[in-house]
Parts: sequence; structure tokens; C-alpha cells
Amino acid sequence: MNFKMLTMGAMALAMMTGSAFAAATHTSALDDPAKMSPFFTDAGMKTMRTEKEFKAAWLAMKEEDRTSMMKDCGDNVIGKSHDNFCKMTKQLGGAN
Repeated sequence: MNFKMLTMGAMALAMMTGSAFAAATHTSALDDPAKMSPFFTDAGMKTMRTEKEFKAAWLAMKEEDRTSMMKDCGDNVIGKSHDNFCKMTKQLGGAN
């Protein structure tokens, strides 16, 4: 009985640790300062650039980065925390 309880406890701990690790390793392109800084005028990334500057920065990115960002904007949770950025990308039609 004790062995069974210890085994069950160890399995539960392993499953919780594994799922927590998996959640922590997934990062959004929208949370990457190197990719996002061209779209903002300040280091804290609170003030967005003008529409013209935003479009120039968007078109200067690699297609795979734009695709990744658009995918992240489609996620309800991630997109909501980057609402203004995602609105601008949708206005541009994603890539043009």
C-alpha cells in the first residue's frame, strides 16, 4: 500500500513538472524584444511607431517571422496582450 502511494505521488509530481516545463518553454515571437523593438519608439515598448514606420519595419522582416507573429496574433490569449500590435498587422493584411 505504501509503495503504491509513493509510486502514484511520484508519477503525479512528474506529470505536473513536465507540463509546467512545457508551458514555460513556449515563447511567443511577440514577446521577443529583438523582433518587437523596430515597431516601438521606446525601450519599454509602450509607444508604437507611425503607420508608415510600422509598415516599413514589417516589410523588412523575414517572411517566417511575419508568419510567426501573425500566428501569435491569432491566439486569443497572446493576441489580447499585444492588441495594438496585432491590429496594425491585420490592417496591413499580414504581409503587404
